[in-house]
Amino acid sequence: MNYLNAIPLNIISLIGIFGLCGIAWIFSENRKLKYFPWRLAIAGILLQLGLGALVFVVPGSREALQLFSSFLDSLFIAADFGARFVFGRNIVPVPGTEPDINLGYIFAFRALPTVIFFSGLMALLYNIGVIQFVTTIFAKIFYTVMRLSGAEALSGAANIFVGIEAAIVVKPFLAKMTRSELCAILSCCFGTAASSTLAIYVSFLRPVFPNILGHLVSASIIAIPACFVLSKILVPETEIPLTAAGIPRQDDIRASEYTLTDASESGEAARETVGGEPIERISPLDAAIIGALDGVKMAVSIAAVLILILGLVSLINQLFGWLAILPGSVGEFFQVFTLSNILGALFLPLTALTGVSLEWNELWQSSVIIGRRLLETAIPPYQALGEAAALPEAQRVISDRAVLIVSYALSGFAHLASVGIFVGGVSALIPSRRRDIAALGWKALFVGTLATYMIACVAGFYDTGAPGILGEREETPAITAPASPVSPANSPSPVQTAPAIAPGASPTVAPTNPPALPSPTTVPPVPPQSSPSP
Repeated sequence: MNYLNAIPLNIISLIGIFGLCGIAWIFSENRKLKYFPWRLAIAGILLQLGLGALVFVVPGSREALQLFSSFLDSLFIAADFGARFVFGRNIVPVPGTEPDINLGYIFAFRALPTVIFFSGLMALLYNIGVIQFVTTIFAKIFYTVMRLSGAEALSGAANIFVGIEAAIVVKPFLAKMTRSELCAILSCCFGTAASSTLAIYVSFLRPVFPNILGHLVSASIIAIPACFVLSKILVPETEIPLTAAGIPRQDDIRASEYTLTDASESGEAARETVGGEPIERISPLDAAIIGALDGVKMAVSIAAVLILILGLVSLINQLFGWLAILPGSVGEFFQVFTLSNILGALFLPLTALTGVSLEWNELWQSSVIIGRRLLETAIPPYQALGEAAALPEAQRVISDRAVLIVSYALSGFAHLASVGIFVGGVSALIPSRRRDIAALGWKALFVGTLATYMIACVAGFYDTGAPGILGEREETPAITAPASPVSPANSPSPVQTAPAIAPGASPTVAPTNPPALPSPTTVPPVPPQSSPSP
């Protein structure tokens, strides 16, 4: 796609940014214009466009992004090195070599170890003060540009690196926060992805999108102002926040949260009390080890959620598959009325606002992939996107532009599985506000969804079709595993979904045998007369 062909789509993407603000205003708690956050909305949109320009337009930014991605790739090499020592070269092959026994890509042994490594690394960087330093810089930017409350800005900046832990950063102020502040903090949790899960997304897309890690990091940064803009429109600020005067200092937070003793006076190691329990300050190595152990818990949690959620989705798909083989109009209806098509139709208007494509087939499949996140988390959709982008040119429906935009649109925790995690986690921090948190949880999920679409619009606005945006592809991507046929008596694979059929298309499901329900991105394009979570 050349630059001239991209111009109409770029215009659609720009219009989509304001269209998403309009959607948030339609569902706002208070649609009076005097409560509309004009200054914050304008400043937040300009900040997003400015950050997007740094990634896509500023001279040398593309080369800098490639260098940054190469630097971050070394972290994955390190993670694979550790996993290779534990699991062996057949399971975690050496790059550029063929293993003695090719077992393919095994998610549990390739993706989840990176979660453990990144968790330990982030704990180490936090212990030596790197994360706090970077977080403070971004908090000052968000506070100065958008005039947020100090606690909002600090928590939002922390969301660039972590998930629900960002709320702990401002825990002393949570109980007295306004409803608008609480919604904004929750929205940032839904609209961004933790650094540890980015490792999983990269593992699926790196062969077809070599610069994916750098773009996902930029997506996490751009998503923060997007979340604030949309949350302040949906739940306008009608009170004066406690931290409106500025960003809380780390010393103030510690004074509110912890009881400190002076080691130089006591002659003992400095100790803190957290929740009344005394703990010793730990060394960087101890912090890294504890972080890695926390990563093990996180990896197990991710595996458990995927097994449960994808298993439930598989049950629904099996039901639709059996209904599709019924004779007559009922079977024909359920050959089109599938779970993937329902979600694809639900998210189609929002996907169209991103300017992903003017081609119906591509627009539809992009919508189906994004729609899967709501139930399945973002992990299977990223895998499906990688598989669709790795198809031979003659079979590809997803273009490079769609890969870029959909990658940005999926980069968040805006799915149902996160509602319980975020709402339950924040409620545990402030039980007195449990009712408010529960009511705002669904609004925050809505905002997080819109925010991921907004940053996709930013990426779409700046996309010129230049090959350097995605980076130079690997020649032989190997991230897919062929699905074996499934007989009617067997259950479909939990990572599979019903085939996506555009409304009005001829049925493609065999009437005598419920299919194995392959991923929607692997389905051949439908005829021209018609045109698809973490």
